[in-house]
Amino acid sequence: MSRQDTQGAAEAPWTARVLTVFPEMFPGPLGESLAGRALARGDWRLTVHDIRDAAEPPHRRVDDAPFGGGPGMVMRPSVADRAIRLVEGLEAGRHTLPLIYLTPRGRPLDQTMVAELAAGEGVILLCGRYEGVDERVLEAHGAIEVSLGDFVLSGGEPAALCLIDAVVRLLPGVMGNQTSAGEESFANGLLEYPHYTRPAEWTGSDGIPRRVPDVLLSGHHAEVGAWRLSEAETTTRIRRPDLWARYMRSQADAMTTPNPAPARRPAPQPAQHSDVAHRGKEPAEAPRSKDRQTA
Repeated sequence: MSRQDTQGAAEAPWTARVLTVFPEMFPGPLGESLAGRALARGDWRLTVHDIRDAAEPPHRRVDDAPFGGGPGMVMRPSVADRAIRLVEGLEAGRHTLPLIYLTPRGRPLDQTMVAELAAGEGVILLCGRYEGVDERVLEAHGAIEVSLGDFVLSGGEPAALCLIDAVVRLLPGVMGNQTSAGEESFANGLLEYPHYTRPAEWTGSDGIPRRVPDVLLSGHHAEVGAWRLSEAETTTRIRRPDLWARYMRSQADAMTTPNPAPARRPAPQPAQHSDVAHRGKEPAEAPRSKDRQTA
């Protein structure tokens, strides 16, 4: 799904709409560095919506005790549903943005998902608190449940900040060097290779001198590329056996997938000779093509 509006006219910026009970947490770090400069330029857009605005006055209570007992509170379905519908109503005239609910039980966020989101028009992020959101709301809206990892946060807001930052840096014009994105961790199924800068030799507080690998000082681009690939493979194999296994499977699949047969070149046509030009003469023999076998 592209970031074109439904009329096919001007391209709308990628948009993140965040539903939260703590709107003051945004933009936070998203207002700084690459994301912040891109936000100021209008390369992407952030809107933050207070879930409490969808609650009934005067108390605007958003949660209640869970059925079946237990600790914590659960966001009421009526409040969450109204908040989602209010935000979805802002998308009139555009494709419906995917609704993502940040939760530890969701699908792990990875670079593939980040790239898919960056290629779309934007996203609606629902940030839960306490024990989460009533399951019926998630079912009714077809929410995509996404997790930042195998740990628990106090709410979905930090996860939303991370997801947005990961997506925004892939948007056109945000990163100064787009090649960098293709060499980062996970871009090719591997963790990234180590980096070094000046000076070429450095001694740390432990008193041990450490030198930049000679290959990086050689100026030989092919050897530098081979070293980086080797280092990325070694790092991935040691630190992330799960990624390494997946990478090896993809390499094996690439080796066993047959390449399509190359198209056959058309046979050369015999030279055409004008009867007028060669009248009274036998036409010269056309040279044999090197592309054809001859007896």
